[in-house]
Order: sequence, then C-alpha cells, then structure tokens
Amino acid sequence: MSASTRRNRLRIGLGQVTPSLGRVDENLAAHERMIDAARSAAVDLLVFPELGLTGYLLQDLNAEVAMPADDSRLVSLAERAGEMSTVVGFVERAPDEGLLIAAALMEEGAIQHVYRKSYLPNYGLFDERRFFGAGNRLRAVDSRLGVRLGLCICEDFWHLPVPYLLALDGAQILVNISSSPGRDIAATNEGALGTADSWSTIMRAYAQLTTSFVVFVNRVGVDESVTFWGGSQVIDPAGDTVFQAPLLESGLFTCEIDLDDGR
Repeated sequence: MSASTRRNRLRIGLGQVTPSLGRVDENLAAHERMIDAARSAAVDLLVFPELGLTGYLLQDLNAEVAMPADDSRLVSLAERAGEMSTVVGFVERAPDEGLLIAAALMEEGAIQHVYRKSYLPNYGLFDERRFFGAGNRLRAVDSRLGVRLGLCICEDFWHLPVPYLLALDGAQILVNISSSPGRDIAATNEGALGTADSWSTIMRAYAQLTTSFVVFVNRVGVDESVTFWGGSQVIDPAGDTVFQAPLLESGLFTCEIDLDDGR
C-alpha cells in the first residue's frame, strides 16, 4: 500500500475517446482536454482506452507513432494530470527498438509504471503479432489511491491467468483498457451487441472470482471500416455493474465506487 491515506470512496473517470488514426498531436490535445475536465470533476482515477494516443489499425504506422516511455509528450501529459491517477494507452518504443502496445500509469505528475500487452490477438480482423512485440511481465502496482491496481490491455482479459495473477499479486482494482470492435449485432438480448454481452459476462465473472473491482474502458469511433463500440464499465466485487457508458458515444463518464464493498 502506498503512503497515501486510503480513501473509502473513489471517483472513477472513463475517458471514452475517439482517436484519430496516426494523428498523435490531435489525440494528445483530446487527452489534455479530457484530463482538464476530469480534474475539474474531482476524478481520482481517469482511464483512457488502448492506443488512445494513436488509434488502433496502425499497421506500418506503428513505428512512426511509437515513443519511449519517457517521451516528453507523455511527461507533459503526466504533469497536466497532476495528482490525479491517469492511465494512458500508447505505442511504446522499447530500448531494444521493439514496438509494444502499452499503458502508462501517471500519478503525482509523473509516469510511475508502464505495462506492456502480453497477449496479442492474431485471428479474424486482428493481426497484432505481425506489428508488435508482447510484454512478458505481469504484476499489480501500488497507487496513490491507497489500493493496488492491476493493469492489462484488451485481449489480456480473454486469458484466465491475467486477472488471476493480478489478483494474487494484491490487485484490488483490475483496469482493462481496450480497443474492442463491435461484432455480432443482434446476436443476443433482442438486438444487443454480442461483443458487449460477451465482455460483460467475463468481467462480471472476474470481479466475483477475484473479489476485485473491474474498470473497463473501450474506445469509440471508426478506423478504416472497423467500428469500436465503447460501452465502458465499472463492476463491483459482487459482479454488479456500478456504471455503464453508452455505446458509440464519446465523452468523459464518471461514477463513484466504495472500496468497502471489497469486504
């Protein structure tokens, strides 16, 4: 646990943004605006989606938009977020020149931790292994919020070891940032989106099995012909949905969680 005093209630911000493919400066500006709005709303933990700074279907653009974890643009975002805990998705250029899908945890005006996506999907419309390397380290981290956070990225949540190991390492809040495309429209629940239904099922199960909160933030918008559905959620340790953002709508959505629910 961090030196910070543990608070019982936390305000969570879901940054359901629409990244422009390959336009890092434009996406940085959108992140800055949402960070400012979240700070004004007294958000404690603000979470952006997978590859929020770059867009998803990058293919050969990945080398052009990649940045090291200490890049001045990331440092500037961290400084802008100030004390607020913020999770940002980007393409990391590793010291060995490898390119990785990454999530940076920013707190107290600095980058405190970087997680690299472990499971890269290579089926259907996904072709990540062709363009990215995979991370090989999974651990929970202490946060200024007084709880341990377990960061992971999209496909990671479809592999049981990820939430299990993060929970064993003490994660009280599992944070999954995603660029999930919408598929299987009208497959379930009288026209509901099948992808959203599947995500909701596994997240509720993980929350209950690990007795953790789950914070899931998915992007919206279109890359090429692929539509991303949003529907970001916060789920409590009993598997109940605390809040669900709308489908296909960008914006900052906030809710509160009570950490005592973990008892």
